[in-house]
Amino acid sequence: MTNDLSPIDRAKFVAARRSCDYVENGMRVGLGTGSTAAWMVRCLAERVQNEGLEIVGVPTSSRTADLARQLGIRVASLDEVKWLDVTIDGADEFDDNLNLIKGGGGASLQEKIIATASDRMVVIADVAKEVKTLGAFPLPIETVPFGWQTTQALIEETLVNMDVLGRDSTLRMNGDVPYITDEGNYILDLHLKRIGNPRQLSLVVNQIPGVVENGLFIDICDTVVIGHGNGTVEVRDINAGTVNEEHIDILESDNIFAGSGD
Repeated sequence: MTNDLSPIDRAKFVAARRSCDYVENGMRVGLGTGSTAAWMVRCLAERVQNEGLEIVGVPTSSRTADLARQLGIRVASLDEVKWLDVTIDGADEFDDNLNLIKGGGGASLQEKIIATASDRMVVIADVAKEVKTLGAFPLPIETVPFGWQTTQALIEETLVNMDVLGRDSTLRMNGDVPYITDEGNYILDLHLKRIGNPRQLSLVVNQIPGVVENGLFIDICDTVVIGHGNGTVEVRDINAGTVNEEHIDILESDNIFAGSGD
């Protein structure tokens, strides 16, 4: 099954496979949300089944929780475990300083809470997610439903004084109705094109009434594992200042990977 992957899915898979090396027996592990994170959950489940790995997974979304339970990973809430050894998650964009945009999958609030409650955050991504400057990917802003249009107007007004190229925003939809997050909130996607000062933007936007949290992850990611379609991965550790390249063998795996196109 894994031998039949497209180059982009192969890149996601090898990044996910390599990230599981950070997980050891007895750890409390934050489980990310999204297509690359789904590969990681399956790779961890394979270790649980084949190696007897004992971990507690703390999912960042209800769909990740469902997948983890389905594959036999023990799941708990953050309130139950209090603190995590490592969180492994994807990203929509990352820059040279390992600052991120996350939230394309609609789970950035829980993802940020769990990532900041971890000793280490490992990001897994294909090489296309690397950018020189954040902002090409729309920045998600989670807002309370009450007065969301007023919140949207305040955000767009605030953006006039920010170092960005675009100021348009759209309400994320699920068909004909607004997309609802696991916390019951709406998401405004900001089409900024370029974010010159992510730290400033994050601080300012979070002061606007109605904003719950934004999808900028500043000084949270410790390590990024970048997958390539040829089976190689590049591991960057911002704390150690190291960059390593490795090759990940892709072997035909058990049916745990069936239907893993998420």
